[in-house]
Amino acid sequence: MSGGVHVLHGLKLSYFTGKLEAYLRVKGIPFRFIEMDTADFRACARATGIAQMPQLETPEGGWLTDTTAIIGRFEDAGEGVRLRPAAPAAAFISLLLEDAFDEWLWRPALYYRWAFVEDARLMSRQIARTLLRDVPGPLWLRDLAIRARQRREFLARDGVTRETAPAIERLYREVLAVLEPLLAKRPFLLGQRPCEADFGLFGSMFRHFASDPTPSALMRETAPAVLEWTARLWRTGPDDLSDAAEIVEASADLDPLLALVARDHLPELTGHLEAVLAGRPVARFQACGVPWRVPASPYRAECLLALRRAFAALPAEARLAVATRLGVGAEALKGGLPALPERRPGAPRNRHLRA
Repeated sequence: MSGGVHVLHGLKLSYFTGKLEAYLRVKGIPFRFIEMDTADFRACARATGIAQMPQLETPEGGWLTDTTAIIGRFEDAGEGVRLRPAAPAAAFISLLLEDAFDEWLWRPALYYRWAFVEDARLMSRQIARTLLRDVPGPLWLRDLAIRARQRREFLARDGVTRETAPAIERLYREVLAVLEPLLAKRPFLLGQRPCEADFGLFGSMFRHFASDPTPSALMRETAPAVLEWTARLWRTGPDDLSDAAEIVEASADLDPLLALVARDHLPELTGHLEAVLAGRPVARFQACGVPWRVPASPYRAECLLALRRAFAALPAEARLAVATRLGVGAEALKGGLPALPERRPGAPRNRHLRA
């Protein structure tokens, strides 16, 4: 790769920081890591106008935000090992899966981290020691404050109730059951090299499900090939892929995974888009077999519009192939491209601030 060393600002226990770290490692992009404290978090937000993590400082002094956009930028540049699938239909499926893993698996990842006592105590103490290390006060108080904040934001405000919690746990088991046979027979989701879908999946699997006590125990017992994949992706570098075949198709054995995405993720994105366009503060949708009411997310509305643009840009044959595989779920991708209400200046683009 040309250029100097990037600076990655994030947390070592963060969902999206882990996703971007893995991409930079596989791509062979030199970077230096800075573990955020609250002062660095605010400084990055001032530099970019966006309060989120991770943030990537370029060798030229510029800034990049949003892991999907960052990966897209590097892949568009065409330098280094190619990770985006070569065929249009496979490239779109990779993009769809990346978006699903980013947004759809966010809820179970945060649920397992904060709903179980052992997990919550472990991770709140780590955040108190790292992100909040520059906040005055004793460690135990910072620990209690972050645990209360995370449970409020990622459980109570994200629709987790006695009725929905079993559905979240069922979803995690379903995803592991679908992924296990895929990753038992090939090194990465779509073939011999990782693609956007792998990096999207990595955020939740490596930094949450494979690391936090409760979900990691389930993974070890029921999905050892998924656990092995997390280590494989983490240790992969560009030299390991010099002889790996490029991805030219998304094989039919991905269809059970696409069926889950069509069942849950696309209806949720549709619910957010409808709520944002109508000016409603709450999005309503059906997913995982239960109804949900969660704060409307402009970012997730934007995600659906980005998928619609990518779907519309596919060659007709590839578009038909993708629609056929998604079934009725494809209807969410065929809608219009309405303009979203403008965000207030400085408002965060999403709520993935502290995992």
